[in-house]
Amino acid sequence: MRRHAGCTVLFAALVVALPASAQSRLVPLAAADGASLTALVYEPFHQPAPAVVLLHMLGRSRRDWEETAQRLRTAGFLVLALDFRWIAAAGGPDQRRDFGPLVQDARAALEYVKARPDVIPGRIGIGGASLGASVAALAAAEDPDVRALALISPALDYRGLRCEAAMRKYGERPVLLISAAADPYSLRSARQLATGGANREVLVTETAGHGTTLLARQPELIDRLVDWFQRTLL
Repeated sequence: MRRHAGCTVLFAALVVALPASAQSRLVPLAAADGASLTALVYEPFHQPAPAVVLLHMLGRSRRDWEETAQRLRTAGFLVLALDFRWIAAAGGPDQRRDFGPLVQDARAALEYVKARPDVIPGRIGIGGASLGASVAALAAAEDPDVRALALISPALDYRGLRCEAAMRKYGERPVLLISAAADPYSLRSARQLATGGANREVLVTETAGHGTTLLARQPELIDRLVDWFQRTLL
């Protein structure tokens, strides 16, 4: 039995098989400040399952994670690909905005997966790209239920989202940091962030690109992400 947000949630000990035809579906979420959010949830083939939350880069959307999410689902995870609060606005995000509220979006996504009876408590990971990597680090530092991170093209400071203190607070939980060799600030950030704990790996790719564009240009990186979450969450 587990309590969440004032409610009692019962978790079945029995593993239940779902049909292979189970589809992903949109779910509405709400951040603590009232912002309305949308996410796509990929139901696991078997229940209960560990969960992975995916956070996109600036100016993009959850659609960047489609292939990764499908692969993670096939590997045994419930996956939630979140659209940050500005995606629904006409013209896309205003790049002058304060990005701090996006951490509330990530927290709403985490609360959603933690409340699901088909998610194994404490086996939750976050994958983030560029801006999403910074948001992931900040959200994970405050949530002990997050057990693993995968940060693609991270930044020590993404327009006020500073990660070093957050990653120190995150402690010894596992982190995979991915950067292109030709992306100097991201590479320097990844190496610096890797020094904060023993369970941190840096993967440097010779493929040019930033954030989820690396996954499109080098699909083998999706294999590495799936393997990472299998090793740290299953």
